Amino acid sequence: MPKQIVRHAPYLRRYARALTGSQRDGDDLVRGAMERLLDGMVHLDEAIPLRTALYKALHEVWDAGSQASDAPSRADARLQSMPPDRRAALLLVGVEDFTPAEAAQVLSISLEEFELRLSGAESDIESQLTTDVLIIEDEPIIALDLTRVVRELGHKVVGVGMTRDEAVELARKATPGLILADIRLADGSSGIDAASLILRDLDIPVIFITAFPEHLLTGERPEPAFLITKPFREEAVKAIVAQALFFHTPRDARASTL
Repeated sequence: MPKQIVRHAPYLRRYARALTGSQRDGDDLVRGAMERLLDGMVHLDEAIPLRTALYKALHEVWDAGSQASDAPSRADARLQSMPPDRRAALLLVGVEDFTPAEAAQVLSISLEEFELRLSGAESDIESQLTTDVLIIEDEPIIALDLTRVVRELGHKVVGVGMTRDEAVELARKATPGLILADIRLADGSSGIDAASLILRDLDIPVIFITAFPEHLLTGERPEPAFLITKPFREEAVKAIVAQALFFHTPRDARASTL
């Protein structure tokens, strides 16, 4: 059983980071859930599959902690209207690929209630303000698909950078409000390096794309809070874009709270 749980750990981190909006908070949530499982304070539901039971246990810990937390105040004003329960519904289906019935089990609610939450989340996304998006991707077909999905969300794609240097130059000219970046680029450069250079001048959220999320979600070093797995699904892109915009807090606003 422990080995089976360890296998799911990277994906629990991915979900928890997107749910909470940061690597630190997400990893703390997973760590807390694991500690409570070991201490017997939280139990796995043996009536459902292990993966579903793990996410359900994670939510039990998150629900208990969020009742005394002011975490939603960190969210960007553009998506203040999306409650945490709707965000969870969106992520479970869009990113973690649970069926609505499985996601309802994770949240310990009825299927009817879950579908209402998911519908509400989709409406929230449709009503959000638009932003300019820079895509860093060296595979033309994938870049075109990302462009289509981003435009369907109502955003504008201001450019597609196929190398680190090209992406940095595009960002300087277009000043995007969001970056979607592949981690490995064909010329040997890195989307992470490109994003790091861009973030020296711009204060914007970044979503990374990779075929090997387990290599990044170790919890051992600074890692992306928002991650999309290749091959990506449209629902995953839409859900993560919404979360990234929701949780982005400008540096000036963060500094004022210190």
